[in-house]
Amino acid sequence: MDLENQARIKELAEKWGNEDLIVVLGGAEAEASGLAAETVSAGDPTFAGPLAGVPLGLKAYHMFELKDEVDKEVYEEQISMMEMVLDVDEIIKEVTTYRN
Repeated sequence: MDLENQARIKELAEKWGNEDLIVVLGGAEAEASGLAAETVSAGDPTFAGPLAGVPLGLKAYHMFELKDEVDKEVYEEQISMMEMVLDVDEIIKEVTTYRN
């Protein structure tokens, strides 16, 4: 997760708290998605960004997990193709690892 996004998420968490705030990820690789989920939950493990040592405790979900929450036509048009070419189960497994 880039430093600019870390700063935005930190600002939003400070403004709104972490109870009703979630992070929706869309990464194509399991490892990158897991790293982003870890960053918003436990803090930046690379200690390079605004979330270094800052455990926000936010819950992260990958877009694949929210399929039933999105308009079917929008999901079909924007995301369904990726389900066919990516390892959806591995991505979800990585993301859920960091969700309390």
